[in-house]
Amino acid sequence: MKHLPSLKNLYYLVNLYQEQNFNRAAKVCNVSQSTLSSGIQNLEEQLGHQLIERDHKSFMFTAIGEEVVGRCRKILTDVDDLVELVRNQGEPMTGEIRLGCIPTIAPFLLSRVVRHCQQHYPNMVLLLKEDTTERLLDALGKGELDLLLLALPVDTSGFHSMKVGVDPFKMVMHKDLSHEVHQPVDYQALPDESIFLLQNEHCITGHAISACQLGDSNKINPFAATSLHTLVQMVNSKLGTTFLPQMAIDAGILKDTELAVMDPPGSAPYRDIGLVWRQTTSRIRTFRTLGLEIEKLLGGESRQG
Repeated sequence: MKHLPSLKNLYYLVNLYQEQNFNRAAKVCNVSQSTLSSGIQNLEEQLGHQLIERDHKSFMFTAIGEEVVGRCRKILTDVDDLVELVRNQGEPMTGEIRLGCIPTIAPFLLSRVVRHCQQHYPNMVLLLKEDTTERLLDALGKGELDLLLLALPVDTSGFHSMKVGVDPFKMVMHKDLSHEVHQPVDYQALPDESIFLLQNEHCITGHAISACQLGDSNKINPFAATSLHTLVQMVNSKLGTTFLPQMAIDAGILKDTELAVMDPPGSAPYRDIGLVWRQTTSRIRTFRTLGLEIEKLLGGESRQG
């Protein structure tokens, strides 16, 4: 067999691309800067092509270098999956799972998931990361995460998804204002700019607008909050109304507020909660088992869409 590049050097290259700095990449790899640089040069010699253009002050990846980085990520991810497959043979609910979750789910569900797994699967460790859907999907594709807990629907092209629950939307406003609103709620009767939503990078905004059939943009306030907790404070100050997922309400987000909960317009609007993983993973049994456990925590409310 011809001499193949070492996984170590592939790891060096990927981290250099990620950090865009030799010193930072070396620290991530826990090696000296000269070791990392030598490893990448050795990789270039083995491949017979320049991957990085260097001068005494800066560097940049060549076109083929960027393509090689993408291939290296897949190779390293496949190797990690192979190791996990052998290590956990016959024991799917063991080992580490790098789980990503969006901010509109994480504070209200993850602690329950972690406690449940610690109790029932003590040999499994969840390493958590909270971020937006777009960044989490990117990290999953790069092999930086193993599994995502997201609100659906989102574009999961190239990944596999499993629905684990249904999370209804509720409309909340200060109780003093709620007395002035007729049931069922008519959006056209609300003042302009009286509906507060999250920033567009949070997928719950699109889900809420779609599920709750909010078609009049004049009703939406230009202020965009960064978190559900901020929305609660805005609405608690009698500035208007907003939509909250039921799991946040159940977790106590309205505690110590004067907010009333109402059904929004639409046919029982909701968002689906689901797990997403790479199609090439060897840990499907583990992820499906974890999905069933999360479904139990959500009350077994998953329904087919």
